[in-house]
Amino acid sequence: MNMNDLIVKKRDNGILSKEEIRYFVEHYTGGSIPDYQASALLMAIYFQGMNEEETYELTSAMRDSGDIADLSSIKGTKVDKHSTGGVGDKTTFIVGPIAAACGVPIAKMSGRGLGFTGGTVDKMESIPGFRTTLEEKEFMELVNKNGISVIGQTGSIAPADKKIYALRDVTGTVENLSLITSSIMSKKLASGSDAIVLDVKCGDGAFMETLEEAEKLGRLMVEIGNADGKKTVAVITDMEQPLGRAVGNSLEVIEAIDTLKGKGPEDITKLSLTLAGMMIFIGGKAEDPEQGRKLAEESLRSGAALEKMRLFIKGQGGDPAIIEDYSLFLPSTYSVEVKSSTSGFVQKLLAKQVGLASQHAGAGRATKEDAIDMAAGIYLSKKTGAPVQEGEVLATVYGNNKEKVQAGARQLLAAYEIGQKAPEKKSLVKKVIGI
Repeated sequence: MNMNDLIVKKRDNGILSKEEIRYFVEHYTGGSIPDYQASALLMAIYFQGMNEEETYELTSAMRDSGDIADLSSIKGTKVDKHSTGGVGDKTTFIVGPIAAACGVPIAKMSGRGLGFTGGTVDKMESIPGFRTTLEEKEFMELVNKNGISVIGQTGSIAPADKKIYALRDVTGTVENLSLITSSIMSKKLASGSDAIVLDVKCGDGAFMETLEEAEKLGRLMVEIGNADGKKTVAVITDMEQPLGRAVGNSLEVIEAIDTLKGKGPEDITKLSLTLAGMMIFIGGKAEDPEQGRKLAEESLRSGAALEKMRLFIKGQGGDPAIIEDYSLFLPSTYSVEVKSSTSGFVQKLLAKQVGLASQHAGAGRATKEDAIDMAAGIYLSKKTGAPVQEGEVLATVYGNNKEKVQAGARQLLAAYEIGQKAPEKKSLVKKVIGI
């Protein structure tokens, strides 16, 4: 079999066979196919797409490229939560402790930033001392002891995805239904959880910009998950503007902690309770999602979820003192305020532009090798619907590289659209698939 033949076949809108897909996955993972040929095939897939059978075969091949985790030594129904990628999406740090506090074991593997979206592993590593790489035995012991552990994707779990994921991030091949599906579900199916809640983002700041695209992605992932014997639910949620007010690694962890203290922004609190309620339900600890949500709300009120966060951080070598003292995070040297040039209301706050601004400020990567500035990011003082006066601060950009912070501020200004009439409020949760 010849890689060039596969590239030409998909370029010309051909259908790749199971054998051809497995050839690509196996040999690219093994190193005999160079990045430039893999990039060419990914770009051909990006433009020509894949049918459902090709997508299923790609997912299966990537799942089978490494080990399938055995979490049977962890007591209870293990529930995983995954977001398709958004801006300011720090829900893992909120829903994980909430669900764990309600008796649902969380044994989760997460990824790094992709394109203009932030990555859970990058955010966790902003916590002083926090380890995202654990031996399998320690990982499972922590889940049994504390109810929760979240680690980076190991080299033995879907290694094909780890390699393809990094390449897509820097070759403009992120926003494709089949590539997103295979990336997410190969990891989820190999990670060993019994059930999966998928947060499928929809809007300007999502890889799926329309509700129709998001529903297609959600249904495809639910079908693949259920076919593999895992109860899978997809929640379609709005990503027209960033979630919460913080965008960037340590800034988002701080906001997540605030939310666990009951002081978080309304949107991130509402979404986290919805997702956690769904996890509690499919984890067998509630009769329906509504009861699951009530249990989630109680874990916030009682402080049980915050205590789980403390145990989670301590268990993985992080300093739990950050929960009370945010100054323990890496500080930023520079900050630039972005101010409004007119009065009115924020008509739009384009999530993708905010994500790019955060990336340009140093919070994300432009290449696979780039280092991330953990202190870089954005705090949004004004979001969609907020009244604003001329000269008022819309947002503040932070970081440790002056030029990057200034570049991020210029990019951020383009994310705001100010008008004279307050816009209608949009629903945060648009649809649930699989219930």
